[in-house]
Order: sequence, then C-alpha cells, then structure tokens
Amino acid sequence: MFPKLMAELDYPMFVVTACADGERSGCLVGFTTQTSIHPARFLVCISEKNHTYPVAMRSSVLAVHLLSRAERERELASLFGSETGDEVDKFAGLSWQPGAGGVPLLDDLPNRFVGLVRERFPAFGDHTGFLLEPLEAEKGEDLDGGLGFQDVKDLEPGHEA
Repeated sequence: MFPKLMAELDYPMFVVTACADGERSGCLVGFTTQTSIHPARFLVCISEKNHTYPVAMRSSVLAVHLLSRAERERELASLFGSETGDEVDKFAGLSWQPGAGGVPLLDDLPNRFVGLVRERFPAFGDHTGFLLEPLEAEKGEDLDGGLGFQDVKDLEPGHEA
C-alpha cells in the first residue's frame, strides 16, 4: 500500500549532474528537499544502481537543475531519466558549460544551482543522500510550478530504482 500512496504525490523533479576524474554523468531525481535556510542546505538522493552514483561519490560538487513543463525541459527529463550513462553519452549533442569542479551546467536548463557536497549519507535504503551547500545559483525563466513526478511517471527508467 505504501508505494501506491507515494505514487499519488507530485513532488518536483530535477536533473542532477556530476563530474569526477574527467567523467560526466547525470540523472533525473525526485528524492530531494531543502533542509536548512541558514545555512542554506539541500539534500539530493541518488540511487546506488544509477550510473551517476559512482561519479557523484567522487565529485566534490553537484549541479541541480530545476525543470519547468516546457517541451525542451520535458525532453531532457526523459533523456536523463530513461537513458543510462552505462550505454549512452547523455551530453552528446547537448549544449553545456563546465561549472565549479567541471560539473556540467546544461544550457537548456537555466534554473539551477551548484552545491558543494558537505556530507554523504549512505543510510537511505537504496539511495545515498548528498547534502549540498549552494555555491552559486542561476534563475532563468519562470518555472510555472515546475515539472513534477506525475508528469514523468510514465518514463521507463534507465536503471531500476
């Protein structure tokens, strides 16, 4: 019953990118939350089965891209949620710039922040939590409420959760 109850929620979705040792990766995530105002902190949880997980474990920073319901942003949610970096280069053909620590900042997702990984919490079941301290943030166009879980729940994941 718990999975059915949780499937009714419409929490926001994000694309998280990482870079370590010259390797780029990124994934669609929904398990996130702001955890503190002063000091600012944000928690991102990444599945340990995800290609992004080992890259994020070696990365000192992560980029968190907020998603609107614009068609291009939905396409990127599908790319980062339905493909796996084990098989494809998700960044091929995308316009992006390196941010702090080389983390990819996706040009088509202008609402984003880069966060310093302050702590990792492997005790979240099959996900590890990354506590981020925002270093820099960019605000693009209005998110109009953002892209939520209900908007992407039909995507076939690149990896099991």
